[in-house]
Amino acid sequence: MNVAVIGATGYTGLEVVRLLMQHPELNVTTVTSDSQTGAMLSDVYPHLQGLVQQPLQRADAVELAAEADLAFLALPSGLSTALVPDLLAAGLKVIDLAGDHRLSQTDYAAWYQKTPPTPEVLSQAVYGLPEFYAEQIAAAHLIANPGCYPTATLLSLLPLVQHGLIDADTLIVDAKSGVSGAGKALSPGTHFAEVNENFKAYKVGVHQHIPEIEGVLSQHHGEKVTLSFTTHLVPMTRGIMTTSYAKLTQDLSTEDVLAIYKETYQDRPFVRIRANGQMPATKDVSASNFCDIGLRVDPRTGRVTVIGVIDNLIKGAAGQAIQNANLLCGLPQTTGLLHAPVYF
Repeated sequence: MNVAVIGATGYTGLEVVRLLMQHPELNVTTVTSDSQTGAMLSDVYPHLQGLVQQPLQRADAVELAAEADLAFLALPSGLSTALVPDLLAAGLKVIDLAGDHRLSQTDYAAWYQKTPPTPEVLSQAVYGLPEFYAEQIAAAHLIANPGCYPTATLLSLLPLVQHGLIDADTLIVDAKSGVSGAGKALSPGTHFAEVNENFKAYKVGVHQHIPEIEGVLSQHHGEKVTLSFTTHLVPMTRGIMTTSYAKLTQDLSTEDVLAIYKETYQDRPFVRIRANGQMPATKDVSASNFCDIGLRVDPRTGRVTVIGVIDNLIKGAAGQAIQNANLLCGLPQTTGLLHAPVYF
């Protein structure tokens, strides 16, 4: 299948291109950047010299449809909304890596403070968490690729929620991300001098990924889930760690809960469950599409602590998008993605 990468000069778009270069079935025919039209991608990123030959062009739906069957949209939030209807009308399948198609109109307008997509377009969007929505993804024309924080959080918590093992009212998530999660555009809070030797919380209680996480958890819980969610910026380039806490509704041991996680993810190739007493670190999944999960039940408090780690640019964005594309194409989910993490 021929594919276009729209927004190829951002961090996630760049990772989509890099991963697709190693994919045996998906062929990149078009890369776009409205801000750097006419330049070669290797002019912007010299490490791609001799590897990516296409010049950057503007994202025109009709021209893209003549060159590709599937489009990856790696654009800042708010820009996909205007482009997706034209891409769908031109016959392209679309995977949107931004947040534009993950929420209801009301929630998107409230949390992103941007104009939402139309109900007609939103009704076509399928949430792209492959471990839980593979069948729907395979039949979709528009996939809303999950956010990075939601991916790590949901994979960490959905087995507990599905089995009714926790009191959802006690749910607290402490999340930490590397600086690349903020995107390529500089802001005062992401300058080297601000981030280096520093560790800080941000968007406390107002992060735009909160309604995405709550919405999916509520769907699987059967009633509204409201959680406390705090994000932190860590002085590293890539990686996310989420630490989730909740009160158990049953008298369970760590081994009991681990058995449920292992059963849930036994056929999900990119989720790895740690043995009792082992906890994952962000380096364990760096530059890979894996999500590693460790947990412990504290018999003293009756709470369970679940730790999930992902690479925010891969499983949290580009890699998961390609995992979804594999489902669209009827390929094994691991096609082009089964790379060992880069530990050093």
